[in-house]
Amino acid sequence: MAMNFKEFKENIKGKKVAVVGIGVSNIPLIKKLAEYGSKITAFDKKNHDDISVELLEEFNKLGINLCLGENYLEGLTGFDIVYRTPSMMPDNRYLVRCREEGAIITSEMEEFVKYCPAKIFAVTGSDGKTTTTSIIYEILKEEGYETWVGGNIGTPLFDKLDEMEKEHKVVLELSSFQLISMTQAIDVAVVTNLSPNHLDIHKDMDEYIDAKKNIFLYQTREDLLVINRENEITNAFEKESKGLVTKFSLNREIKNGAFYKDGKLYLGDQFVCNKEDIRLIGMHNVDNMLAAFCATKDDVSIESMNKVASSFSGVEHRIEFVREVDGVKYYNDSIASSPTRTIAGLRGFNRPVILIAGGYDKNIPFDTLAKEGFQYVKKLILVGLTKDKIRAEFEKEMSSRGKSIPIYEAKTFEETVEIAERISEYGDIVYLSPACASFDMFPNFMLRGEKFKELVNDMNR
Repeated sequence: MAMNFKEFKENIKGKKVAVVGIGVSNIPLIKKLAEYGSKITAFDKKNHDDISVELLEEFNKLGINLCLGENYLEGLTGFDIVYRTPSMMPDNRYLVRCREEGAIITSEMEEFVKYCPAKIFAVTGSDGKTTTTSIIYEILKEEGYETWVGGNIGTPLFDKLDEMEKEHKVVLELSSFQLISMTQAIDVAVVTNLSPNHLDIHKDMDEYIDAKKNIFLYQTREDLLVINRENEITNAFEKESKGLVTKFSLNREIKNGAFYKDGKLYLGDQFVCNKEDIRLIGMHNVDNMLAAFCATKDDVSIESMNKVASSFSGVEHRIEFVREVDGVKYYNDSIASSPTRTIAGLRGFNRPVILIAGGYDKNIPFDTLAKEGFQYVKKLILVGLTKDKIRAEFEKEMSSRGKSIPIYEAKTFEETVEIAERISEYGDIVYLSPACASFDMFPNFMLRGEKFKELVNDMNR
């Protein structure tokens, strides 16, 4: 049950509020809280020169104080409420100090979930979050609902709360960083799968899993949890769920869930669509479809599911076809920031590919990438901070199999495409699927994918 947003606006008036992080999601939050009469201080490691003149002028007009620079968190004290940025862990010593002073520690997403009047469909997992979120959004729209999408994708939603109504639907993609301190009930929670990820920030795998669990731990008996039957970690969540549980599976029939059998997708005893009708490549996208069917089963018709399954062509940077050059097809899967996601993508092609991999080191092992991905790789191009780690695992695999594949190393991201153009032959597939985050070379995976597309589209011109 959503809390009264009108009361929130009245209560926050005059409060001393800190917002940590002047990023995409927090800028609308900062402006809205100022509009509601809060006394805002915005904190960021950026300097004044890194923030646009227009935004600085707007903040000045709204009376927003700024605390910027290398030691920006030193001034985080004496506030009634602190909104943390998702990448700032709740046990950060400055947040601990604020909590000890009596401040409420929260976040843009936690406050949105608390006050959202509409039914919320939230998706988390290690892989497939964005695609599953997008499919759910499209199905709900097809059914005719006024639907909003946000979280890690779409636009920030807190400042849209005044426009939302009870009959609307909201779809959120939520990361472990957004969920780690979430204590609000979510109407429909979807966990696509779980495997090692973000271990450069989380203390260990247990903390990562515990953060993900918050998507369902505060649900009521009327709420729904959707989990992957074939993922050992997510399947175990059923024991801890207070709400209704439904599952999806590629390998077995699920009486009260969704499953794949003999080239067809079912929801319980109802046929939804044929696999060959789905435009997305790979069985991992069949998984994503099944998860979306489970999430929307109480709100939409089979017809709406079928229509979206046969028309949805995917999300940018997710096994996105870029271009064919001299008989070689290039695909951009920059979103693939973990080995499991890259493996899932590799399985979607009907032949071994030229794989471009490597990037920022999240302390995730690459032995699984080599063992399970080896048979799908014709040639390997490595780049970034993890290239030596990935090479070592593939060389181990080559030694154990007694079979070699050519491995090339690029000094720059631009060089990966130059190498791919040089070593590819007619009929080849060049597949950017890094199995790593982008932060060693790019601020985010979107910019990495955009650069790849730019390089490919500039070939032979």
